[in-house]
Amino acid sequence: MAKRKSPRLRTVNKSVSAYPLNQFNSEFPYILGQEIVYLLASKGRADLQGNEWEQIFALCIGAEWKPSNVGLDDVVMGNTAWGAKTVKSGIKDFTNLKQVRLISGRNSPVYSYGGTIDTTADPNLIGEQVLEIWNERVSAIREKFKHLRTVVLVKSNDLSQVAVFEFDTIRYDTELFDFVWNPRGNLEGFVKGTKDKQFVWQPHGSQFTIIEKVPEQTLILKIKRPEVLDKEKILNAIGFDKSWVTIKHK
Repeated sequence: MAKRKSPRLRTVNKSVSAYPLNQFNSEFPYILGQEIVYLLASKGRADLQGNEWEQIFALCIGAEWKPSNVGLDDVVMGNTAWGAKTVKSGIKDFTNLKQVRLISGRNSPVYSYGGTIDTTADPNLIGEQVLEIWNERVSAIREKFKHLRTVVLVKSNDLSQVAVFEFDTIRYDTELFDFVWNPRGNLEGFVKGTKDKQFVWQPHGSQFTIIEKVPEQTLILKIKRPEVLDKEKILNAIGFDKSWVTIKHK
């Protein structure tokens, strides 16, 4: 009897992300460093806001900056979208970074589910509601983009040192976490059966914070502080005079 053959199938093309996670191209560090040096020289102070980081990251990878109300898809490249976060750290050596606390939106169970909340409420019920609000946001974005990531810029107070890493933005299985009210009246979520804190939620303001571990594959840069650009010289160089300003009254 002839041996049965396995059927030949058409190749199924899987959706490929913009690039492998945390594998930034060779020019990425230099473009990022250039933008931070220019920011320091032009502003004269170490002030890098979240929307500036979104634009810089988009420039570094050749993506499109599309600021979003949700904050999960501010940068877009093909089938991949990123939410961009900045966080300060006072650690002297960024190679010792272990984790960061990322403010990740305002999740209000009172608005979404109704009722009132205080520390007498079942913490696991409130924690489940907080996570479900987050999960719905993630699901809505994933309907548009196959790959969804968060890219984090950790910065020193003077911007002399920065670290960049990214991770997949995911839904969280509520059954994997235990929630408790802490002495300050905030809700804390721990990985079930451990002391690993993953979430903090504040009833007043509904601020939701995710505690994320810093991966081994993190890009760390040290930045040389430039001389501050001379404002008068710049204005003279572009030929500024009073004719550039038109005065109007209401």
